[in-house]
Amino acid sequence: MLSAPDIAILGAVALLVFGPEQLPKLARKFGGIMRDVQNTSHQFIREMERAADEQDAAAERPHLEAVPSPSVQAAEAHADEPMLPGMTPEIKPKKVAEPSEF
Repeated sequence: MLSAPDIAILGAVALLVFGPEQLPKLARKFGGIMRDVQNTSHQFIREMERAADEQDAAAERPHLEAVPSPSVQAAEAHADEPMLPGMTPEIKPKKVAEPSEF
């Protein structure tokens, strides 16, 4: 960091280089630039925190697993039963709801 005498010396040099009329305008521009830099850095930090919170929330949600359809479950249940030669297991077709049934 700059000490008080360093800042005074820099102020005096800036006053001599830019003059008393241009120095306030330059200070306003510099202040505006610093404000934009701070806003951007705060926005970046907020975005990173939001992304981390989102990732934590996703890790806490239960994972959904696929459930086999009833016909697959029925076929698996009867898989242990012995079959006679030439016989095929009965797999009933699923009933599809027609629009008129709703």
